Amino acid sequence: MLNKKIEDICNRQIEREGYSSNLYLAMAIWAETNGFSGVASWMYAQAGEENLHMLKFIKYVNERGGKAVIPAFTKPGSEYNSVEEIFREVLKHEEFVTSSINEIVSLTLAEKDFNTHNFLQWFVMEQVEEEASVRNILDKVRLVGKNNMYEFDRDIMSLRKPSGTAQPA
Repeated sequence: MLNKKIEDICNRQIEREGYSSNLYLAMAIWAETNGFSGVASWMYAQAGEENLHMLKFIKYVNERGGKAVIPAFTKPGSEYNSVEEIFREVLKHEEFVTSSINEIVSLTLAEKDFNTHNFLQWFVMEQVEEEASVRNILDKVRLVGKNNMYEFDRDIMSLRKPSGTAQPA
């Protein structure tokens, strides 16, 4: 059975994962309406993955005797100046999510909730992969520069890691 502190912080993460999905959808829309169909595909795929992360937390909270809560989500920004700006924002957001997951891990240790600690290990590894993937994309964006975005946009999906590859530690 989840204690109240763990239930509350997991519900907070449900909100953060849902917001992440909406953020990537907003970025996908920007990319798609600005001629970057490859970037849009990458963002749509990320949005779906973040939605799955939210569902994992929902199922976990409910299975452990808590009650998952679906909050209202803050509306994400939707205007960007460049593909590079989008991916800088993606990295910043993924670093925030990593910090959030680490905060939950820390609380599970303090509360001696080893079941939730074990559940979170998949997310810990997933965040390592997410940040590395986005850093790799930012490196490629800087290499191609603003004048060669067509080829980058065409090939971006080859830079995407397969969904759900994180393995528990």
